[in-house]
Amino acid sequence: MADSFSEDVESTPPVHNAGGDVDMADDAGESASVHTSTVAGTGAGANGSELPFAEGGPDDTPPTPRVPFSQHLTSPVVTLIVGRGDSETILTAHQSLLTSSPYFAEQCALFADDGSPRQIELPNEDVDAVGCVLEFLYTGEYFPKKVPGQRTLETDPSLPKVDDTGDQLLKHARVYTLADKLGLPSLKNLSSSKIHCVNSTAKGEIAYARYVYAYTSPDDLSIRAPIANFWAMRSHTLRAEAEDEFRALCLEHPQFGYDVLTRVLDDKLKRERNEKLLPASSSTRKRPRHSGIA
Repeated sequence: MADSFSEDVESTPPVHNAGGDVDMADDAGESASVHTSTVAGTGAGANGSELPFAEGGPDDTPPTPRVPFSQHLTSPVVTLIVGRGDSETILTAHQSLLTSSPYFAEQCALFADDGSPRQIELPNEDVDAVGCVLEFLYTGEYFPKKVPGQRTLETDPSLPKVDDTGDQLLKHARVYTLADKLGLPSLKNLSSSKIHCVNSTAKGEIAYARYVYAYTSPDDLSIRAPIANFWAMRSHTLRAEAEDEFRALCLEHPQFGYDVLTRVLDDKLKRERNEKLLPASSSTRKRPRHSGIA
């Protein structure tokens, strides 16, 4: 507000008395007195050189000092119990880094300073996804990283180049849903961008779509809309590769089938509208003439 208001004051042109036959002294003096009192009321000096809100403005707020990384490592260690039963895994992380997540901050606020264990249970989360979250909190990234300037990810020798099972897509999808739960929008954006870097097959895409429609909100169009658009444009070719899986997905998640069908019909209406506005030339649709001469 202060910056935009200052620009308006500076760009206001000075008032000139263009009409020599008209006495504007009273009006000008009255206007000048109002302008002077307004500027004076906003903290300008006698010479009027200072702008409104020059003192005590939002730009005077000192920046938040950066916390040394070593200071994070001196904070208490929190135990994360991930999964349940035979798949239960114990991870640890420094509390100072965990609290950058609103969810973890709320959990850490319940800890007592009496030496009792600091534990957070995540029974329904995937351990690999939690590990990616911790890697992000410590480093600002998680493996595999995006290759700068390219729409690809770092090569992982343990994974095939083409995701036939959907495991690579599901990895980033699980990070996405966990980041949403933990209140980490930057990690959500990062994982979403990595999803579009994975080369997969129809079966892999179906496994990914099934997870997204099962574990995301219907209002989360940022991840659902690309899936529906993808299948609307390619369903006529990809469906043949996974006919049974595609049918099962539509029956299991009717919203998926509806979203895809809606986009297919919208695209059809758009094409018909364009054909009416720009009809094709009749000469291009003529059949080739055949000569009757043998």
